[in-house]
Amino acid sequence: MSSAASAGSVVHLELHTRDLAEARGFYAELCGWPEELVGAGRASYLALELGDIGGGIVECATPRPVWVPYVEVRQICEVTDRARRLGATVLLEPREGPHGWRSVVTTVQGGEIAFWQPKRASRHGHGR
Repeated sequence: MSSAASAGSVVHLELHTRDLAEARGFYAELCGWPEELVGAGRASYLALELGDIGGGIVECATPRPVWVPYVEVRQICEVTDRARRLGATVLLEPREGPHGWRSVVTTVQGGEIAFWQPKRASRHGHGR
């Protein structure tokens, strides 16, 4: 494994679905996960406490419901480019958010996976 991906831990698990209310009801009844509705612009997001990792349910225009694991990496651009070289399609190029950068890739054989690079204080003021 390259040094850019050596952290490699799943730190977040997110369900993308067209029906947040239905998914929320099902998983609340089945798993009893504590939840918190988070304002996310025009989108709906439900944060979940999944034990040792964070999680959530996103209501979006996905063609089918899919669980997306977020793997923490040290260099998101390098890992995203490596995934592309290995044959993945990049669904979301590295994008900065308030707490870090994320990208999402997919393969026919392996499904979707997201990469997460948290912001860390540096002398330049960003985590890259």
